[in-house]
Amino acid sequence: MLIVALDETRFHQLADDTIETLSDHIDDEMGDDLDVDLQSGILTIELDSGEQFIINKHGPNRQIWMSSPVSGASHYDFDEDNESWTSTRGSTTLTDQLSADLAVKTGRRLDLD
Repeated sequence: MLIVALDETRFHQLADDTIETLSDHIDDEMGDDLDVDLQSGILTIELDSGEQFIINKHGPNRQIWMSSPVSGASHYDFDEDNESWTSTRGSTTLTDQLSADLAVKTGRRLDLD
């Protein structure tokens, strides 16, 4: 697995595209059941219970960060080999973790890749 520091321009492009794609896909598939809001590059997914998933980019570390009511806080580096955001704590991808956590809370598993 090759994880290299992205240059700033590429990081912002990849992170913005990823967050926007997640927002669109989750809103399209689950928007009737969740409040999906993308403002200033911060994706907030709110459940009926008031619990929230928050996904945003962290420029200084060139990472995407996620806060989840299921798995807690996690950070993701871009893995060039797999073209995915991979956890700094293991091999889990952002999309796999978010999909699994949403399934715990909603009973529906989305394919976010």
